[in-house]
Amino acid sequence: MPNNPPAQEEAKKVNLPKLDQAAILLMSLGESTAAEVLKHMGPKEVQRLGTAMSQLKNVQQYEVEVVIANFMDEVRTQTGLGMGADNYIRNMLVTALGSDKANGLIDRILMGGNTTGLDTLKWMEARSIADIIRNEHPQIQAIVLAYLDADQSAEILAYFPEKVRLDVMMRVASLDTVQPSALQELNDILEKQFSGNAGSQTKDIGGFKTAAEIVNNLDSSIANELMESIKEVDEDMGTQISDLMFVFENLKDVDDRGIQAILREVSSELLITALKGADEDLQEKVFGNMSKRAAELMRDDLEAKGPVKLSEVETAQREILAICRRMADAGDISLGGGGEAMV
Repeated sequence: MPNNPPAQEEAKKVNLPKLDQAAILLMSLGESTAAEVLKHMGPKEVQRLGTAMSQLKNVQQYEVEVVIANFMDEVRTQTGLGMGADNYIRNMLVTALGSDKANGLIDRILMGGNTTGLDTLKWMEARSIADIIRNEHPQIQAIVLAYLDADQSAEILAYFPEKVRLDVMMRVASLDTVQPSALQELNDILEKQFSGNAGSQTKDIGGFKTAAEIVNNLDSSIANELMESIKEVDEDMGTQISDLMFVFENLKDVDDRGIQAILREVSSELLITALKGADEDLQEKVFGNMSKRAAELMRDDLEAKGPVKLSEVETAQREILAICRRMADAGDISLGGGGEAMV
């Protein structure tokens, strides 16, 4: 007998990461509709979705049906669609991102604002940004890196000489707020208008946490070298940055519920590559939060994977850490500074 697609209730239990579900949904919408949706997303979301779409293989028809059915279920629960949509979108963005991050998106989506100034850099390649700010004052470089996402800032920093990295990272860690005039100066440097009005209020930017997130995204050799240099110049600053860093090995200190939530968001292939560089304790932590069958399959796949380049392992670990930080920011899991789980 031919295999029939699972019943809808059973199909809804198919364990597809949310990113893959979003990629399947966009591909099922068609090119023009998907393009309209992507216009309202930030550069990181577009990049992540684009990568996910390019990696989709052997998607079953019932999986497409499940994704669409689940999407429609969620849409039916939204009362803001069609009536007072502006307020609904505004409230949703503020709730999801916080008022500071939401303001730029609100301007672009609701008021037709354009992505200009510093926001434009988020769409550029790291090497191009490094070339643009290479000859600027280190304080300007620090503000740019503190403003951008940590993973992008880490890529930019990797193009700088060692001494410049040290100077810029210490400035990032020392930042607290930035005056509107400083942001306006950046706009003048970039020869573009800043997205929206700079306003009259100072902006929280930089600090030890931002510095720690940037260092987390550097290659381990560069990160270790940079942290040693920072501690040589200012031991207290280096210690405070280290205490806020969360590295892949710290996942063993996340509670079981958090690990299970992370596993739902990470693809098996990415996890296998990342675990190639993990110690036995962390591997067992992961296996212990899977079903017995899934753990056995993962062990077999890990053994069959064979040798993997260190750079590939570190890239996979950084991608998983980025997912963890995103989930932590959303309140889905708890990550403690210095590797301690928050309760």
